[in-house]
Amino acid sequence: MSALNHLEIYKLLPKTNCRQCGALTCLAFAAALMRGDKTPKDCPHLDPAVIEKLSQGREPDGSARGEGEQELDGLRSRIADADRALLADRLGARFDGARLAVRCLGKDFFIDSNGNMTSQCHNNRWVEVPLLNYLACGAGLDPVGKWVPFRELKEGADRAALFAQRCEKPLKELVDKHTDLFELIVDIFDGKPSPGSFDSDISVVVHPLPKLPMLISYWKKEADLDSSLSLFFDASANENLPIGALYILAVGLLTMFEKIVLTHGKGI
Repeated sequence: MSALNHLEIYKLLPKTNCRQCGALTCLAFAAALMRGDKTPKDCPHLDPAVIEKLSQGREPDGSARGEGEQELDGLRSRIADADRALLADRLGARFDGARLAVRCLGKDFFIDSNGNMTSQCHNNRWVEVPLLNYLACGAGLDPVGKWVPFRELKEGADRAALFAQRCEKPLKELVDKHTDLFELIVDIFDGKPSPGSFDSDISVVVHPLPKLPMLISYWKKEADLDSSLSLFFDASANENLPIGALYILAVGLLTMFEKIVLTHGKGI
């Protein structure tokens, strides 16, 4: 598995979204490389030099662990040193005396006394980074009930274009082909329909983390107007998760939804 982050990996890919690797997009392939679900050789369009670089599993400075893993270690230490019963109470989690249980998209993820995460689901950085940030840095504010776009969050404007390109645009294209994906989001991820939100045709609220809801709104193609999709966050989101972790969370959702499409195929 490469220790480069997903954007660094993505820059090295052909960006053709040819699907010959088995992933729906090159961005999804980059995510799969990070998780170790794919190898560089799964992409038939990479030249040997790029395959070698991605196979090394090292950061440019030669560190085998990489800055990302060091950051995760720091978050794990903060959680291990904290009063985990108070953390659970503040952040809407549960503590059984040994482990924290955090509800993420309808599934339980468990954090042990050393800050290590386990679950019945496949663990990956798209979940681990936001979840550990939420536990280590979250203020535990309840949602205020005001939906705002990513660009209106603190420090969101600087990443808004990237967020639109890497999250909202590919998710829109996915929904264009598989509108029934919203039904699976409700069934699999405990999503809640939110009719009439922003006058959209379809809207669903999901809870990636207990006090961090997200609204997905979709407008169907109409006459000469193309379809559109927007992701909205509760205005309190920045108090519970840093902007970088919010971005990773959104890309992670996209990756999960792409997996649903691959798994269910013609079923949706």
